[in-house]
Amino acid sequence: MVPGQLPGPDTTSGALLTDQHEQPAARRAPTGRGAGKPGRPGKPYRRPKKDPVRVLAFDALRAVGERDAYANLVLPPLLRRAREKGELDGRDAALATELVYGTLRRQGTYDAVIAECIDRPLREVDPPVLDVLSLGAHQLLGTRIPPHAAVSASVELARVVLGDGRARFVNAVLRRIAQDDLDGWLARVAPSYEDDPEDHLAVVHAHPRWIVSALWDALGGGRSGIEELLAADNERPEVTLVARPGRATAEELVETLGDRAALPGRWSPYAARLTEGGEPGALDAVREGRAGVQDEGSQLVALALAAAPLDGPDRLWLDGCAGPGGKAALLGGLAAGRGAALVAAEKQPHRAGLVAKALAGNPGPYQVLTADGTRPPWRPGSFDRVLMDVPCTGLGALRRRPEARWRRRPEDLDGFAPLQRELLRSALVSVRPGGVVAYATCSPHLAETRAVVDDVLKRHGGARLVDARPLLPGVPSLGEGPDVQLWPHLHGTDAMYLALLRRTD
Repeated sequence: MVPGQLPGPDTTSGALLTDQHEQPAARRAPTGRGAGKPGRPGKPYRRPKKDPVRVLAFDALRAVGERDAYANLVLPPLLRRAREKGELDGRDAALATELVYGTLRRQGTYDAVIAECIDRPLREVDPPVLDVLSLGAHQLLGTRIPPHAAVSASVELARVVLGDGRARFVNAVLRRIAQDDLDGWLARVAPSYEDDPEDHLAVVHAHPRWIVSALWDALGGGRSGIEELLAADNERPEVTLVARPGRATAEELVETLGDRAALPGRWSPYAARLTEGGEPGALDAVREGRAGVQDEGSQLVALALAAAPLDGPDRLWLDGCAGPGGKAALLGGLAAGRGAALVAAEKQPHRAGLVAKALAGNPGPYQVLTADGTRPPWRPGSFDRVLMDVPCTGLGALRRRPEARWRRRPEDLDGFAPLQRELLRSALVSVRPGGVVAYATCSPHLAETRAVVDDVLKRHGGARLVDARPLLPGVPSLGEGPDVQLWPHLHGTDAMYLALLRRTD
């Protein structure tokens, strides 16, 4: 890339690679027609032009950074309002989505590149400036946007949201970044694999080092597996729908959407995969509650519990951590097909409301309770089947919540551990002898999966593991069992963990 091809002067001196603030008022250029900027006598001042796509992406990143919001919750209403104002069309919305999610996924890598291009520690760069730089870095290194357009659009964004002084800083940094591609920058900023394999993978694949180490342990070693997994975490996941039993079928969803817009699920007979993106919430089946948005991994967890053989009756099922209601809606339909009833319990009242909404229209009997699964209001041994999908770090859903990898800390595991064990113990007390409990979590971290199950089995007694693999027919690479770990790079699902336990006493 020839620097002279990029817009603006080649201002890449070290003095300019500092986060400059707006000029003092006495030195600011007048804004009237024909007025010039300092250093450019006689050149008219041009007001910055607002680009709705990039301003929206910046606003979403600011919400994630300032309020600890999640992009998947912040972005849809921003896009909806922009469309209502006529500011965005479908292609614009797709670009804004890619800019937000791509920047968040690759944040660690882009931080390393940006740090190489400035003369101060990254922590001293104001967060809004860093967001603009990261958006620009993603356009340069992670998209097919031409470099001159990526720099120009990012500098214009900086003028709108930061001011002209900081825009010059953004211009200087991005011009340096544009002088090489992603592979070239990784060769400069990432340590070699031989010297430090975990740190190398952390920089190259944009994951915190502690998460790289934890995923590697969960996989059981081997360079190819860990690199494939980390790469899969950075891919945009498919949107998958679930047809709720008794209300819709996957075949109906695919037929309604058309074979170019949807395909059957890979593993779940209730799944339909959207191939053209879009807003699933706008689909009639989703708006009417006949279908929902649900990863196939979550569907498989519910299906395995429903398929597990029982000793004795099969009349009453429990979802002990039901919010926001996706698995409860699937279980409710499956239970209704057998003449069974579902109780869905959720501790948080607002999430219990979401569960009730998901179950509205269920073809069989159900009840939604606002209840703490660790202090259940029901009698011990009340249920034939129990699902306990416990709160966790969410490391299995990094494709969908890319900001979570930078927000989580190793010490978070200590906070979840007692709750996970208590919920599993409660589930085993809630199920009758001969009944089955499904312990599930959207994390592959061993401290949240096998360690929890092993510890509770040692302390509880009266329960044994059931081999879950035969209950997921057609799903390959399920390991040695009896528990199951799903993976994005092997199954195309979130990294859901499932252990089935039968109460024996």
